[in-house]
Amino acid sequence: MLAVLVTAANVPDTAGGKLLLDDLAAAHPSVTKVWADGGYQNSIFNHAARLCIDVEVVQRPRARGFEPLPKRSVIERTFGWLMQHRRLARDYEALPQRSRTMIHWAMAGGRVTKCPAN
Repeated sequence: MLAVLVTAANVPDTAGGKLLLDDLAAAHPSVTKVWADGGYQNSIFNHAARLCIDVEVVQRPRARGFEPLPKRSVIERTFGWLMQHRRLARDYEALPQRSRTMIHWAMAGGRVTKCPAN
């Protein structure tokens, strides 16, 4: 995970996306392409273009039934890993900074395992 941004619920995705792109461009200037879902507006694409980042929208399949999408499956798998951590599965944190720290901690720690009984 290269960048994490946790915002309050009243922050629109477009505003959060711009902040995330700014953080990503500052921390990792070699990143030139990102993938996003179809919910983002044109202002995200324009903002990314100013940062020399190409945003590609991963479209959902039009056909009925299940069809795995390569880029979407990476994101869904990451969310699955994060939800294995109890503090991230429920909204325990009062501050976005704490949630961000817990996400970094979860991604650094890997899979959650239980200690064997003695």
